[in-house]
Amino acid sequence: MSLLHINKELFEEIKQSDKPILLDFYADWCGPCRMIAPAIEEIAEEHPEYIVGKINVDNEPELAQQFGVFSIPLLVVLKNGEIVNKAPGARPKAQILKLLEG
Repeated sequence: MSLLHINKELFEEIKQSDKPILLDFYADWCGPCRMIAPAIEEIAEEHPEYIVGKINVDNEPELAQQFGVFSIPLLVVLKNGEIVNKAPGARPKAQILKLLEG
């Protein structure tokens, strides 16, 4: 599955998916966000068993508030609509995959 750019309406559609969901909260001006972007895109392409989405905190402040985003990048993993993992800061691809598997 390809990378999704998530807004509030799309989030409502996908949040109860059977697949684990990786959300990348980011902003275009954020250097560390740009650093992890290639890894996020690779995970989206290489792992169809996950839903992978990016949420621009500047465009979707309600979602950022809903998830308690205080610093970016923030990676959030949802399973069955529940948050099972949250990880602030830039991380290598292997660590991001461990968040999804854990």
